[in-house]
Amino acid sequence: MSVSLINTEIKPFKATAFHGGKFVEVSDASVKGKWSVFFFYPADFTFVCPTELGDLADNYAEFQKLGVEIYGVSTDTHFTHKAWHDTSETIGKIQYPLIGDPTGTITRNFGVMIEEAGLAERGTFVVDPQGKIQIIEINAGGIGRNAEELLRKVKAAQYVASHPGEVCPAKWQEGAATLAPSLDLVGKI
Repeated sequence: MSVSLINTEIKPFKATAFHGGKFVEVSDASVKGKWSVFFFYPADFTFVCPTELGDLADNYAEFQKLGVEIYGVSTDTHFTHKAWHDTSETIGKIQYPLIGDPTGTITRNFGVMIEEAGLAERGTFVVDPQGKIQIIEINAGGIGRNAEELLRKVKAAQYVASHPGEVCPAKWQEGAATLAPSLDLVGKI
């Protein structure tokens, strides 16, 4: 039986990331106070992963405008992240931190470890400033994710968080109408 991580607080962790040409420490405490996306992927130097990470890099400025930090996470080391960054044109454009999780602690904390392979599933987690998980998406290994769709979901999560009593309907886009659930709406949607 699977237990949902929605609305649960992220578990404590400490890790080293490659970010801005340096190795930096990242922890659960350092991500609190802002919106974050933990973007798990199986491995550096692979095929689908660089397309996803490059897509995020192309949309990173939009996430930053929303006050959102992206954290790419795999079970590779931070040294491997640097080597990939230095040798791949696609990965070289990444400006967000790439966290090394060689022990698998963070990957297991988020429930996306493929134990027999020692690799992460394609898991995406949107975490609010209180450190609580608001969105979870997990794809099979061969199915890449879409940064623009993730951006739409983050905007919806931020809207709902700042507008108590309102919800965002299917396909909601920024500026579109929301709903205020009430007895009057029952059976009318």
